[in-house]
Amino acid sequence: MTHPATAYKILTADQMAALREDRFDGAPVDLADGYIHLSTADQVTETVDRHFAGQSDLWIAAVDLVPLGDAIRWEASRGGALFPHLYGRLTMASITVHAPLSRDGDGTVQLPG
Repeated sequence: MTHPATAYKILTADQMAALREDRFDGAPVDLADGYIHLSTADQVTETVDRHFAGQSDLWIAAVDLVPLGDAIRWEASRGGALFPHLYGRLTMASITVHAPLSRDGDGTVQLPG
């Protein structure tokens, strides 16, 4: 199975500010689980709807998975779907583009770029 080369991290404004300064250690759920939760393009909207409902001032960052190599593990999560998990630090060097989170008219999260 071929996995996408890009995944996405949803961040609060404070987390995005920390990431820009390369001092982001993870969201509380990341720290509790021991890895950075990422989503594929197809998983982003459901991730936002489930885990960030009602929150504003969110950001979305595109993560280049290729240079992260073995630090990325594809593991079953929601409904058995494989999600990319980063076992390591997320730094700006891995981010290809980031933007405030916005949605299309049908509610789908717009990917940055």
